[in-house]
Amino acid sequence: MTELTPKDMERARFAFDIYDFEGKARMDLFYLGDVLRGLNLNPTLKMIEKLGGTKKKGEKFLKLEEFYPIYRDVKNSKDTGSFEDFIECLKLYDKLENGTMMLGELEHILLSLGEKLEREEVDILIKECCDPEDDDGFIPYEPFLRRVCAGPHPEMYEDW
Repeated sequence: MTELTPKDMERARFAFDIYDFEGKARMDLFYLGDVLRGLNLNPTLKMIEKLGGTKKKGEKFLKLEEFYPIYRDVKNSKDTGSFEDFIECLKLYDKLENGTMMLGELEHILLSLGEKLEREEVDILIKECCDPEDDDGFIPYEPFLRRVCAGPHPEMYEDW
């Protein structure tokens, strides 16, 4: 297992400090998923729960020294899908075998499978990441996945 570099520790401290709302050198575990996602990681809800994340504010707190091993474990985790994994999944919906799928099927996947998204989240994702659908209701799925996997602002993470 790879240990954290000094730069990783600096990033972790910076993110942790943002969520130390009271200035008591502790973070509410309600925000564990947010802080990890702020560090450009993609933990699942199941993983956050396993790591001690809470569903209510104020239930449990964490000190920075306790956060470093969590950050390391999530950073080293292989439990997140890759671009190639997502391409293989969407190929199952590529009926014409031409790199396209029905926009309605993509919406269904996002609303119904895995960690389900809310309708508003799906609408934003489609608006910001999908190419326009053709006359038959198909969209190319590879550009969509590239945009989603790049995150909201990939230029922010160039030196990360």
